[in-house]
Amino acid sequence: MDDVFHALANPIRRSVIAHLGRGPASIKQLAAPHALGLPTFLKHIGVLEDSGLIETEKTGRTRVCKLKREQLLAAEKWFEQQRKDWEDRYANLDHLLIQLKGKPDED
Repeated sequence: MDDVFHALANPIRRSVIAHLGRGPASIKQLAAPHALGLPTFLKHIGVLEDSGLIETEKTGRTRVCKLKREQLLAAEKWFEQQRKDWEDRYANLDHLLIQLKGKPDED
């Protein structure tokens, strides 16, 4: 999960993920909206590949990237568990505050 969150921490890489959410794309298509040199952009692609968020396949002279949804689903499950844990904590705090509010002050 650390590699996934590291990869998603960068806005360029998040943009690539969003683009690939609409379907496979070539490196050239993915790089077009960004004012980066190709070597720099390829480093971002490498980070995404290393994290398991995307895979690339060379077809002729074109390198095509595809989203690997499994890693995104794992991150989504992690966030869901965190949300549930915090909701439970807040519910417990609310319950405690209601109990404390109902008791008279003990001076």
